[in-house]
Amino acid sequence: MTDPIEPSTSTSDPNPTRSPTTLLHPRREPFEHGLLPIQKLIFTDPVQALTPLKQKLASSSTHRVDSVTLAGALQISADHARLVLDTVASVLHSESDPLVTARSDDVDSVGADLRDLILFLYIQSYKRLLPRSHKDSAAVADVWPSTSAFDGYLSALSPLQLVRSNSRRFMPSQADEEAHQLSYLQKHLANILSLLSEPVEGEGEESLVLTMEGFEHLGFLIQFGDKGSDGVPLSQAAPFFANSDPDMPAVPVPAAQVHDWLLQNIASSLEHVTEKISAKENGPPSGSDQDVAMADASPSSVKASPSARGPCFIEGVSKSSYVKQASDLKNSSLKVINCHDSVIYILAPLRYATIYGCSDATIVLGAVGKAVRVEHCERVHVIIAAKRVCIANCRECVFFLGVNQRPLIVGDNHKLQVAPYNTFYSQLEEHMTEVGIESTINRWDAPLALGVIDPHDSLSHPAGVSDAQAESATRLDPDQFTNFLIPNWFEGESTGSTKDNPFPLPDTYLTSQQRNQKNLGEIKQILREAPLEENRKRELSCALHVYFKDWLYASGNIRQLYCLQGD
Repeated sequence: MTDPIEPSTSTSDPNPTRSPTTLLHPRREPFEHGLLPIQKLIFTDPVQALTPLKQKLASSSTHRVDSVTLAGALQISADHARLVLDTVASVLHSESDPLVTARSDDVDSVGADLRDLILFLYIQSYKRLLPRSHKDSAAVADVWPSTSAFDGYLSALSPLQLVRSNSRRFMPSQADEEAHQLSYLQKHLANILSLLSEPVEGEGEESLVLTMEGFEHLGFLIQFGDKGSDGVPLSQAAPFFANSDPDMPAVPVPAAQVHDWLLQNIASSLEHVTEKISAKENGPPSGSDQDVAMADASPSSVKASPSARGPCFIEGVSKSSYVKQASDLKNSSLKVINCHDSVIYILAPLRYATIYGCSDATIVLGAVGKAVRVEHCERVHVIIAAKRVCIANCRECVFFLGVNQRPLIVGDNHKLQVAPYNTFYSQLEEHMTEVGIESTINRWDAPLALGVIDPHDSLSHPAGVSDAQAESATRLDPDQFTNFLIPNWFEGESTGSTKDNPFPLPDTYLTSQQRNQKNLGEIKQILREAPLEENRKRELSCALHVYFKDWLYASGNIRQLYCLQGD
C-alpha cells in the first residue's frame, strides 16, 4: 500500500461537528450491490495496480472507458466487462451520467467515467462485516458446525440454516455496517484521494491537488445528510468549493487539505454511530429505532425506517399475507428479511431491494429500477420486474423474471429455476416507466454464473481450494408455468392502466399456457354435460375438492389463501 498523504494545516473549520442530519455517511449501494466475485477485479494492493491502469486509460479525451477497452485493460471476458459496466451504472451516485441514461444497446460504447470506474475497482477489495458472536453460544451449538478447515466455504448447513442460526438480531445492524464502512473509508481515504488527484505540473507527485470535478466523484462513496445525491452537491458541503463561482473554474485544492477535512468528518460520524450502537446495546429496544429487529411472527410489527436515507424493512412475516403499495412506502430501498410461509406483495416503484433469509414464501416486487439481491433463501417463489437481479446462496427457488440485464448467480446455489414474468397489477407499467425498466427487453433465460467462493466474505477460505463456477439455474418446464394472480384489494383506489403482463411471453410458454387453458375449458364442458345423478355429482365435487386441496399444499399455493383471511 502506498504511503498515506501527509495531512497539512487545513484552512477549513477545525471543528466540523455536524448535526445528525448533515453528518457524512457512506453510500450503502456500492457496498451492498456493487461487489462482484471476479478475481481479476480484486487487487492485493489497489493503488499499485490501479495507478498504472488509470494512466493507461486516461488517454481518452472523454475520460470514459468502453467495454472493449475495459476487457483488454483488465484481461477479462466481454461478458464480464459488460457486467462491470452494468454494475457501475446500478450503483452510480449521479442519475445524469451517460451510463445511467444509456439504452441497453449503447452501454458498451458509452462506457463508464474513468474516476467512477477506478473507485468501483478499488472497493472490490472491501470485506463485508462478520456476523456478531451469538450472546448465548450454547443456544446455537446444536445447529452451528464445529470449526474446521472449511469454515466459510462449504458449510455443513444449508443457506437457510446458516441464516436461522445467526438471524438478523445477531447479524450486523444498519448502524454496525455503517460503522464498518466508515472505518474502511477512514483507512483507505488517502489512497482513494491519490487516485482521484492530479500532480501539480512541475512540482512532482508529492504535490497532488483535487479539482472540484474530481471531488464530486467522491459522491460515489460518501454523502452528507439524509438526502444524498438528491440534495446539495458534494462540493457544496465542503468549505473549499462551497462558494465557487459557477461561471468560473474552481481552483484545485491540495489533496492533503481534502484528506484532513474528510478525516475529521469521518471521525465525527464514527463517534455518532458508535454512540448509537452503544445506546442500543445497553438500553431497551426503542420502537422508533430503525435498526431494531421486528417481532418474528406478526406482520403488524413490520415498520418502515424513519430515515429517508435508510431502507424500509419487512421482517418476520410468518404464515400470513402482507401488502404494501407505493403510498405506504416513503423509501426507495427495501429489505425483506426472515419471512416464512407467507405471501408478500410490494406493489411499488423502488430503486433497490434485498430479499434475505426467507423460506416457503411467494414474494412479488413491483418495479425495481436499480438492483435486486436475493440471498440465503429456500423454496421461495420470487416474482420481479427489475433492471437487474443477483441471486446468491439459494436453494430450490423459482424466479419469475422480467429483467433488462442477465440474472447474476453467485455462491453455493442448488436447484434454482428461472421463468418469464407471470403477473401484473394495475400500476405496474407506470411504475416500470418511473424507474426505467423496458418491457421489450427480458433476459430472464440468460443467467450468468460466477464463482462459488465470495472473496468479499470476511471469513477465511480454505487454503488450496480453488473456486468453481456457481451452479446455474434451469428453465422452468413450460407445462409447469402458470400466471400468478394478484388480488385487487384496492379496486376503488386503482388508477393504473395495466391490464395484462407487460413482458411478452416466449412462444413455448405462451403455447403451453394456451393449451392448458383450452384443456381446462374442455374439462369444464365435460363436467357440465356429464349425465350424473345428484348424489354422484356431489361425490364428484367432493373428490375434486380433495384433489384441489392436496394440490394447494403440494404446490405451496395454499399460501395465497392467507390474503383471504382477516387480520
